Amino acid sequence: MIIIGAANGAFGRLVIDHLRTHHPHLPLTAAVRDPTRCTDLTTRGVDVRHGDYDDPGTLRTAFQGADRLLLISSPELDPDRRTRQHRNALDAAVAAGVRTVAYTSFLGADRSGDGLNAAHHATERAIADSGLPATILRNPFYSEAFVNPTLRDATTLPDGTGGRALNTAPRSDLAAAAASVLVDDAHLGRSYDLTGPLWTYADLAAAVTDLTGRHVDAVATDDVPGPLGFLMRLAKAGMLERQTPDLEHLLGRPPTTLREATAAALGAAPA
Repeated sequence: MIIIGAANGAFGRLVIDHLRTHHPHLPLTAAVRDPTRCTDLTTRGVDVRHGDYDDPGTLRTAFQGADRLLLISSPELDPDRRTRQHRNALDAAVAAGVRTVAYTSFLGADRSGDGLNAAHHATERAIADSGLPATILRNPFYSEAFVNPTLRDATTLPDGTGGRALNTAPRSDLAAAAASVLVDDAHLGRSYDLTGPLWTYADLAAAVTDLTGRHVDAVATDDVPGPLGFLMRLAKAGMLERQTPDLEHLLGRPPTTLREATAAALGAAPA
């Protein structure tokens, strides 16, 4: 039996969708903070259990009988609390006799425990210390942070990247990659650095222009506010240009292209 932690989020639901589509008879359990919000999963044959990363007792109960755990990283921003939540899940997995774990980490977590990667770095170390055979999936930023339905009405795209490229990937690709490692022991003991095809804001503007027939320009600026501006500054520093073949390897196909992702966001067909 596979159990998905934090299964009610967008990523967890995509993993479940993939497993249900390609392995419909596989016993599948969702551990969630609030089971009352997951009645749709129950109707699809998923065993929904109360499993709260902040409540170790619920995790030990939820993980009973599970063979494999997908530990989806908590959305918690405080690194100390996030690390504690992940340790709760790992301790519960060991106590429940879970045989293997896959963890959704982040690119660079093996190299540094600073900033965004503090909790991921600590969790990777905790997994190693747990003795559980594991697969580490180091994800990039989701494409959806940049490529989303707000593009439908755009006439210009503020570009704070300095023209540098980004290696994002859509949740659907990363969820499919996670599902693939859950059904194949050949991935145990492996760490994968997952990256999508590189793209620039000029590429994105061209894709929106082509798909909508409305001319859109990428306009260089140093004044993009909020979280998007933070991500653009990382790109401008050249921190989002790493490339590996790992995502394509796990998918068994080329990752989603920028044009395909843009068409999906716009609700248009990628001609």
